[in-house]
Amino acid sequence: QVQLVESGGGSVQDGDSLRLSCVVSERTSGRNYVGWFRQFPGREREAVATISWSGVAIVYATSVKGRFAISRDNAKNTVYLQMNSLKPEDTAVYYCATGSRFSPNWRDYDFWGQGTQVTVSS
Repeated sequence: QVQLVESGGGSVQDGDSLRLSCVVSERTSGRNYVGWFRQFPGREREAVATISWSGVAIVYATSVKGRFAISRDNAKNTVYLQMNSLKPEDTAVYYCATGSRFSPNWRDYDFWGQGTQVTVSS
């Protein structure tokens, strides 16, 4: 069973930055991708950014492009999400997940972290 643990969430002001971390217990064969997702109350999880462990494949949601940056440290089995210029509309629970497809669909990811709350106040 692959385990993912997120950290780094918190409460910040409009325009501030946060860095989320996702530690993956093991990199299993075929699960080459780690995605960050977020969920607003009453809505489905939406993709924020996805990266391959090779670092070659990276994609961002349009809403965060230019403000967020995803990266990985293979030696630490950790994927980061640097979030700059945060806005109140970024307030959500952020999750990381791992899967075998480079996909924005949360259903394509089979192991998930517990989530970390990010709250941005105006």
